[in-house]
Amino acid sequence: MPSPLDRVKNQLFDPQTGRPLPPLVARGGRLLWVLVRDLLEGQLTMRAMSLVYTTLLSLVPMLALAFSVLKALGVHNQLEPLLAEALAPLGPRSVDITGSVIGFVENIQVGVLGSLGVALLFYTAISMIQKIENSFNFIWRVELPRPFSQRVGEYLAVITVGPVLVFSAMGVTASLLSSDIVLRVSEIQPLGYLVSSLTKALPYVLVIGAFTFVYVFIPNTRVRILPALAGGVAAGVLWQTASLAFARFVAGTSTYNAVYSGFAIFLLLLIWLYVGWLILLTGCQLAFYLQNPGHIRVTRVAPYLASRGAEYIALAIMVQVARAFVKGQPAPTTQALIDDIKGAPEHVHRQLAVLRHHGLLAETAAKGGAWLPGIDPEQVSMVRLWRLVRSGTEPLPRGREPVAGQVLRLLDDAEAPLEAPRSSETLRQFVLQDDPPPATPGA
Repeated sequence: MPSPLDRVKNQLFDPQTGRPLPPLVARGGRLLWVLVRDLLEGQLTMRAMSLVYTTLLSLVPMLALAFSVLKALGVHNQLEPLLAEALAPLGPRSVDITGSVIGFVENIQVGVLGSLGVALLFYTAISMIQKIENSFNFIWRVELPRPFSQRVGEYLAVITVGPVLVFSAMGVTASLLSSDIVLRVSEIQPLGYLVSSLTKALPYVLVIGAFTFVYVFIPNTRVRILPALAGGVAAGVLWQTASLAFARFVAGTSTYNAVYSGFAIFLLLLIWLYVGWLILLTGCQLAFYLQNPGHIRVTRVAPYLASRGAEYIALAIMVQVARAFVKGQPAPTTQALIDDIKGAPEHVHRQLAVLRHHGLLAETAAKGGAWLPGIDPEQVSMVRLWRLVRSGTEPLPRGREPVAGQVLRLLDDAEAPLEAPRSSETLRQFVLQDDPPPATPGA
């Protein structure tokens, strides 16, 4: 007899076994199921713990770089209130932590570090963003990271320009809320209640905006704005709610102070960082499922792909890219190939790696990976293309004779019939062929 959990799973993913659920309830239930499943599998929790460790190492270097940029603009004094707001759930001791971190940042003298010290400072700060990208790429089933040059440039832009944009937005918002027009409007009811509500909602809006930007910018794939916004809203609301709940938890943790003494605040800091990163990763997971509803299934891992399926995806990718190139159309992105081929992202990424390994494809610097032929379509035959696709990225293992020779001859005999009729057909000729006429009924 199935357990209650199995009955719920069957009701959500196999509605034929019971009374059908309303479509909206079924979609929401399946989405909640896969989110909880991913949390229980432990990959997100493990990556959240890894990000906690990286945060402890990278917090001061990142703040130091941001502080130097903001100091040049004369707004560095706003860094401390922002950090204090992020650590507010830790209670009164958060003031001491904020003061200590800001003290470390202000005491860093970049001029006396030397070139090696500055390089280590940048590396430590960049490594945190790289860790975040790796976690987001795992969630989005992206196996290819950004190219190194693109990675360094975009990471440095986040570290240096990002704080300026954040503080500019906060400054503009604060100026608008304190302007004479807004103050006069707030004296008129019910407009005053509306202004007060907007002021209370401002922290949520800022957090949601920051999370949405991170979900769009960090993964090495093209993320649509609506799924990212939905993930940002969910994570932002969870973040603010968790901060209020954690603040109450800290206020009642006299036992921690009695047992751990001065280490209690450090342990609470680790817990809060872990909760924060887990919320951020959960919002990213939600954005992925909203953009790729085909992955809302019982198991997270994509079904095993047989050799024929791998060949089909690889050849379909190559034909799609070559067709766009020959006809002068924009180079298809990775996400466009996934959408057009209807393949699982991990399968498409794996075949892209195979094609790039053989020099058949070249990736542009555009985010999300736009693809161009790595070789002239007129110079590669369909037979050679098929053989390269079948060979993968590793050579075939050569086992003990005579078994190895017998098996290889069998494979060669299976491939030989293709070579005769298509030995002279190039990839360009193949993609320019007219679509076959529709089959006539009864034929």
